[in-house]
Amino acid sequence: MGVGILAGLLAGALWGLVFVAPRMVPSMSGVDFTAGRFVAYGVLAFALIWLAKNKQWPTWSQARSALLLSFLGFTGYYLLLVYGIQDAGTEVPSLIIGTIPLWMMILGKPVGLSWKSVVPGLLLTGSGLALMMTAALDTNSSAGHVHPHFWRGVAFSVASMACWTAFGLMNAQWLKNHPEVSATTWANWLGVATGLGALLLWFVAGSEPKVLLADENIAWAAMLAVATGIGSAWLATILWNVASQRLSASLCGQLIVSETIFALAYSFVWDGLWPTIAQWTASLLFVGGILASIRAHR
Repeated sequence: MGVGILAGLLAGALWGLVFVAPRMVPSMSGVDFTAGRFVAYGVLAFALIWLAKNKQWPTWSQARSALLLSFLGFTGYYLLLVYGIQDAGTEVPSLIIGTIPLWMMILGKPVGLSWKSVVPGLLLTGSGLALMMTAALDTNSSAGHVHPHFWRGVAFSVASMACWTAFGLMNAQWLKNHPEVSATTWANWLGVATGLGALLLWFVAGSEPKVLLADENIAWAAMLAVATGIGSAWLATILWNVASQRLSASLCGQLIVSETIFALAYSFVWDGLWPTIAQWTASLLFVGGILASIRAHR
């Protein structure tokens, strides 16, 4: 269990980076950045499979599962999240994604856990989310950084959260049903499926190569795409698979709170700002809600 908890926390620290990365290259469209990040993940995963002494390729059934889960947990999830961040900033989308532990606990609730015990965590988390939304709107307004499509960004973030919640539950169940597949092997299969999906996404909705190359931030964007593709996708997926194999879906899901905490910390560092009292309070309420849910689970 200790290894599983540590792996889940480290995965959260790597995932937190993806909330800030799109803001580092505002000239890059959400589709282009998403495709670049996951193509890097796919290329690395394919190379690792190809160079392995004992190549292990998925069956058709396993490949179909990898394609579906790659859309829910990677391409579809992150594209929606990028749009959410572009429209609403970092703080609110990161907190919306941070409610995934609650949804995973509710949907993957053990039989012995009463619904009454879940209410305190839900109330604390909901209060924190509402306060953070209000604080983000007030802060952006006073600083002159008004997000004209704030609520559209919230909608994108909610859809993103729904995608990853489904992925978290289905991925954990798949791994438990296939103990013969290692965490690294499954991460590589997911990577190849994700890379193929990202290429299709770019061909359908991405920018033309000449437009991308003309962007003055293309080199910086490419480095970010590779860094988050390898660190926040490939390595984080291996760590999350390790956690998923060792912990129950509901307990494993609670560890995603580390993603929210790191995302907020990275955001404040990037902006060079210190959280306001309202943002501190909202964060404490949010973390308190997750802790209350963990206690209820135990």
